[in-house]
Amino acid sequence: MRLAYNVLFFVFFWLASPFYFLKMWRRGGWARSFGQRFGRYDRRLKQALTNRHVVWLHAVSVGEVNVCTQLLRELEPRLPHCKFVVSTTTSTGMGELRKRLPQHIEKIYYPVDFPGGVRRAVNVIHPAAVVLVEAEIWPNVLWRLNDFKVPVFLVNARLSERSLRGYRRFGFLFRPLFAAMAGVGAQNESDAEKLRALGCRAEAIRIVGNLKFDAAKLDGPRALDVPALFRQIGVAPGAPVLVAGSTHAGEEKILAAIAQRLRRKFPDLLLVLVPRHFERGKAVGEELNSLGVKFIYRTEITASTAPAPGGVECLLVNTTGELRYFYEQATVIFVGKSLTADGGQNPIEPGALGKPMVFGPRMQNFAAIAETFVKHGGAAQVADESELEKTLESLLADEARRAELGRNALAVVKENQGAAARTAGMVARRLNS
Repeated sequence: MRLAYNVLFFVFFWLASPFYFLKMWRRGGWARSFGQRFGRYDRRLKQALTNRHVVWLHAVSVGEVNVCTQLLRELEPRLPHCKFVVSTTTSTGMGELRKRLPQHIEKIYYPVDFPGGVRRAVNVIHPAAVVLVEAEIWPNVLWRLNDFKVPVFLVNARLSERSLRGYRRFGFLFRPLFAAMAGVGAQNESDAEKLRALGCRAEAIRIVGNLKFDAAKLDGPRALDVPALFRQIGVAPGAPVLVAGSTHAGEEKILAAIAQRLRRKFPDLLLVLVPRHFERGKAVGEELNSLGVKFIYRTEITASTAPAPGGVECLLVNTTGELRYFYEQATVIFVGKSLTADGGQNPIEPGALGKPMVFGPRMQNFAAIAETFVKHGGAAQVADESELEKTLESLLADEARRAELGRNALAVVKENQGAAARTAGMVARRLNS
C-alpha cells in the first residue's frame, strides 16, 4: 500500500506543482527556509533539539496557528521539561508563528509527504509526541511516527461532510492511521461520531469543545492603531464602519455595491475589505475600479499619506494578520466565504469582541458554531445578497440592536471557552504516564 500511495503522490504532486509554487510565489517569503519543506533543517535546529524531550505541534496555516498559541500556553506548564517545535505549511502561517511565539519555541515548515523528506524531518526532530491541530492527515508522516511508536494526538478535530466522504472512500489507507491515534480531542459529539466511523478508537476520543473559542482571546501587544489609520485617510469621526473579513472571490464586489447603495442613507459609511488571501488584492482593486469606488490599499498608507480629495469610501486591506484590529473598530461585521463560496470563515473572533456580525448561508465548516451564535441571538444569518443588504441597513440604523447582538455573541464565546486546558490535560496525562 505504501508503494502505491507514494507513486500516486509523486505523480499528483508534480502535476500540481505549478499551481503550488505559483501560490507560494504570490504570497511571498517562499524562499526563506524553503529546504525545510523537504526535511532539510539547519545545524542550529539540530543542536537545539539534540537530547531533548521534543513535543512537535503542527498548525497548517493562520487559523490553526491561533489555536496552537493558546494550546501551547496550557501545555508548557504541564510539560516543563519538554522542548516544543511548531510546524506550519504556509508562509502566512510562518509569519504568524514568528510574531506570536517566543524565541525558545522552534518554528519550522512541515515536510511535503515524500518518504525521504519525512524520514529526514523525523530523524532531526526525534519527537516524543506529535500533536496535529485539526485534521491534517499525511500518510508518510504518520507511518514513520507509528513505526517508531511515537504517540500522535489529533486535537480540535472536526470533519466536514466532504472530508468524511473522502476519508471513507480511501478507508483502506486512512482507517489504520486514525486507529493508531493516541488521543483525539473532538469538538462535539457529532464530530466524535464521525471520527469513530473513520476508525478512531472510542477510548481515545475526548469531547473537549472547540479550541477556537480560546484562540479568540485578544490579549497580547497591539500591532496596529486603526483609529489613527482612519484619521490619516480622512474618515469622519464617528463614521459607521462595515468590515468584511476573510472574503472570497465575488463577495468583495457584492459588498462594494451594497455599500454604495447604503451611502445614500449613511453618507459617511466606510467599507473595509479584508480578503482571506491578501495576494488577491490587485484583482479586488480592479473590481472596485470598475464600480467607481474610491478606495485605497492598506499598503499605500504611509506616514506621509494625506486624506484623498473627495474622501475614501473603501479601505482594501492587502496585508495579513491585521483583521482583528479592524474588527475592533467595526460598527457591523460581515464574515466572509459564506455568500459566494462554501465553507464559511471563523465567526468566533467577532463574537469575542462583542461585535454585531452577519454571515451568509454557506457556513458548513463552522456549522455548529454558526448555529450556536444564531440560536442565542449573537449573529444574523442571511440567505442571499438581497437579505444581506436589508440586514446591514437595519443594523447600521439600530444601535440598540447592534449592542444586543454583540452582548449575546460575547456571552456565547465566554460560555464555550476552556477547550485548550482540557486538550492540554489530555495530552499531558498521556505523556506524563
